[in-house]
Amino acid sequence: MIGVVPAAGRGTRLEPLTDDRPKGLVEVGGQPLLAHVFETLLASGVSEVVVVVGYRAGRIIERFGDAFGGLAITYVHQRERQGLGHAVLQAAPHVDGPFVVLNGDNVLAGDLRGAIERMDEAGIDAILAVEQVDTETARETGVVSVADEADGGQVIDVVEKPTEPPSTLATTGCYVLPAEVFAALELCRPSDRGEYELPDGIGVLVRAGARIEAVELGCERVNVNTPGDIERAEKLLDGR
Repeated sequence: MIGVVPAAGRGTRLEPLTDDRPKGLVEVGGQPLLAHVFETLLASGVSEVVVVVGYRAGRIIERFGDAFGGLAITYVHQRERQGLGHAVLQAAPHVDGPFVVLNGDNVLAGDLRGAIERMDEAGIDAILAVEQVDTETARETGVVSVADEADGGQVIDVVEKPTEPPSTLATTGCYVLPAEVFAALELCRPSDRGEYELPDGIGVLVRAGARIEAVELGCERVNVNTPGDIERAEKLLDGR
């Protein structure tokens, strides 16, 4: 399976570490943040990855070249940072089937094999890896509503950074999606934040009748946005 890694952002909350390098090259536990993302994808059975670059893109390309271990790398440029949905859409010319999205600032203590294997089951069109969070955190991320637990976590709605979260089941920056999501994203308009949101594209698929399931991520993770997150990620890696 192919992977898509959005890694175009600067990482302003990590300044001054990102003054002269992209967020994906900030070191966590002695190696660049993106190296941890690539290792997770390799452990998940992914053999090829499309990396969406933007801020100081040349630094990432120079650092990793066209491969990381057994992972073949293709780069696409997000000239204007217009949200996660827009970033994922840049990979469309290189993807013609189901693919994994793993945000380029995610450090995981495990892999995504469970989500990928679940996607292979008959009748499932997409998988959203989720985790339970508190209400305050839910206001700052994507929030998933499911029909009921007995229905296997079938997704009925996804909203980005809601003022009044309909649930505390949050997206994790880990998805297994069908290629049809690109057409869905093309139908979306910018959100109130002025960005093209990936949850909006997923919502189009839901309304079109796609079966999308929410599954527990199944491992600890740290979304690296601040210096404190680097420390937390390093502790997570030490205990892995």
